[in-house]
Amino acid sequence: MATRVWRRRRPFHPERLYTALEDLTCAATRSRGRFWLADRPDTLLSWEAAGGALCVSRVGSWLASLPNAAWETASPARRAAASLDWHPEHGDRCQHLVFTSPGLDGESLEELLDSCLLTDAEYAAGRDAWHRLRDPFDGLLDPVG
Repeated sequence: MATRVWRRRRPFHPERLYTALEDLTCAATRSRGRFWLADRPDTLLSWEAAGGALCVSRVGSWLASLPNAAWETASPARRAAASLDWHPEHGDRCQHLVFTSPGLDGESLEELLDSCLLTDAEYAAGRDAWHRLRDPFDGLLDPVG
């Protein structure tokens, strides 16, 4: 059994990640973690996959997006973890996914994940431009009704 931990600071491009979901879900027997999409930088998203089935869900807000007073509502463990890994620009926002599988091709997996991140030009365009990205996750994360 092999495990690969993938961590990055740059946000995912929502369309590229959505297009890669099937390949990412099938790349490992099990995967889980947290991530963020460029067009919704305040939303902490959860990733849980097993046996080819993927569940992506909103699990709250990144601490960096909350007013300081709201930090008191977070658990001490979450506040400590955020403080230890704080980034000057992104705060606690990060991609942190773990993939486990026999025969895991970690290099190909990392290449695919990296290709889903914002490019240098997209990143440099800034958050106003990120909010205008088409997001196919809208139907999954924000159901109508």
